[in-house]
Amino acid sequence: MKRLSLGKEGLSSLQWFIFITASSIALPIVIGGVFGLAQEEIASLMQRTFFVVGISSMLQAIAGHRFPIIDGPAGSWVSVFIMMAGMAERQGMSGEDALRLLEGGMLLTGALLLLLGATRLFYRLLNGFTPLVTHTFLFILSLQLSGVLLKGMLGINGEKGDVRVEEALVAVAVFAGVVFLTVKGRGWTRRYAILIGIACGWGAHALIGGERNASETPAGWIRLPELWAWGSPSLNAGMAVTAVLFTLILISNLFAAIAAAEQEVPRREPVGPNEYNRGSMVGGISHGLASAFSSVGVVPLPITAGFIRMTGQTGRQSFLIACAALTGISLVPGIVHYLAHLPTSVASAVSLAAFVQMTANSLQSLSRAATGERELKIAGIGLLIGIGFTIASASAPAGLPTAFQYVLGNGLLAATLIVMSLERVWRPSVYSN
Repeated sequence: MKRLSLGKEGLSSLQWFIFITASSIALPIVIGGVFGLAQEEIASLMQRTFFVVGISSMLQAIAGHRFPIIDGPAGSWVSVFIMMAGMAERQGMSGEDALRLLEGGMLLTGALLLLLGATRLFYRLLNGFTPLVTHTFLFILSLQLSGVLLKGMLGINGEKGDVRVEEALVAVAVFAGVVFLTVKGRGWTRRYAILIGIACGWGAHALIGGERNASETPAGWIRLPELWAWGSPSLNAGMAVTAVLFTLILISNLFAAIAAAEQEVPRREPVGPNEYNRGSMVGGISHGLASAFSSVGVVPLPITAGFIRMTGQTGRQSFLIACAALTGISLVPGIVHYLAHLPTSVASAVSLAAFVQMTANSLQSLSRAATGERELKIAGIGLLIGIGFTIASASAPAGLPTAFQYVLGNGLLAATLIVMSLERVWRPSVYSN
C-alpha cells in the first residue's frame, strides 16, 4: 500500500511539473523575440523565469494564500514588456535601457504589494474591482497580446524580418490543434493539449529545417541564475505611474485566482482577509525576485483551477514537489538550454491558443456584468478607448509628458483606469434620473 501511495504521489507530482513547465515555457521566448534577444540570452531568461516561478509558487503555497496555485509569467506584464519594446524603438532608447526600467517597475510594484498586505489594506481595496472592471481588463488584455503573438507565429518578431511560409503554416496548425484538443479532447489529450502542441510543433519545425542555429551548450552541470542580468534597475515618472496602476490590476488578478481555487479545493473555513493579505505580501516578494533575477513578473494564474478540476489533485504536497523540481531543473543549464530552442512561432501559437478560453470567458462574464444601459456604456467607453489606444500606440504622441505617454501608450492601462473611474463617478441613481 505504501508503494502504491508513493507511486500515486509521484504521478501527481509529474502531472503538476508538466503543467507548471508548459505554463511557463512560452512567454519568455515570446519576450525574447520582441526584444530581439540572442539565443543564449533567451536561455538565460528562461532559466531565471523557471527559478522565480518555482520559488514564488512554493512561497505562496506555504506562507501566502496556501492554495496549490501556479505563480506563472503574467500576460498582463507581457503587455507592458511589449509596450516598452515599442516605446524604445520610437524614442531611440536601447532595449537594455527599456529592460532596466521594467526591472524598476516590477521592484516598485513588489514594494506596493508588500505594503498593502502588511498594512491589511489589500483586502479593503477589493471592493473597487467590480466584475465590469475585471472582465474589461481581461478582454482587452487578450486583444492586446493577440497582435504580438500573431506576429510571432509569422516570424515577424526578432531579428528575422521575412515570413517563412512553412514555419507559419506549422504555427497555424499548432494553434488549431491545441484549440481543437481543448474543446473536443477527452482525458489526458485535453489535459495536456498545450504540451502536445509544443511537442508536435517542435518536431514539425525541425522536419521542415526550421530549427534555430545551434549554439554551444553551457559548460558545467550547475549554474545559479544571474542577478540583475539586464543591469541595475532604473525608474522614471512614466514607469512609476505604470507600476502603481499595475498594482491595482494585480489585486484583481490575485482575487480571481484565489476565488477560482476556493471552488475546487475543499477547506474547513472559507477564505478570509488573512489569505488575501498574505497573498499580497508574498506577491510583493515574488515581484522583487522577478526584478532581481531579470525575468517576467509572475502572478497567481487563475487557469490553475481548471487543472485542479480536471485532475482532482487538490493536495499541496505533490504541488510543492513539482515546484521544487522546477527550481532544481532551472539550475541545470543543459536542460534549460535545450528547452530555450523551442521555436518562437510554436511558442506564440500555443500562447495564443491558451488565450482563446480566457477571451471567451471574459466576453461571457462581461455580458453578464453589463446588464443595464449604464454598464453597457461604461464598458463601451472602456473598450473603445482601450482598443483605440492599442491600435494607435505605435504612433503615440511624443509631445506628451512621459507619464502620459506610458499610460496612454498602453490601451490596457488606459481602459482599466477609465472603467474604474466611471464606475465610481457615474452612479446608477444619477443615470436613472
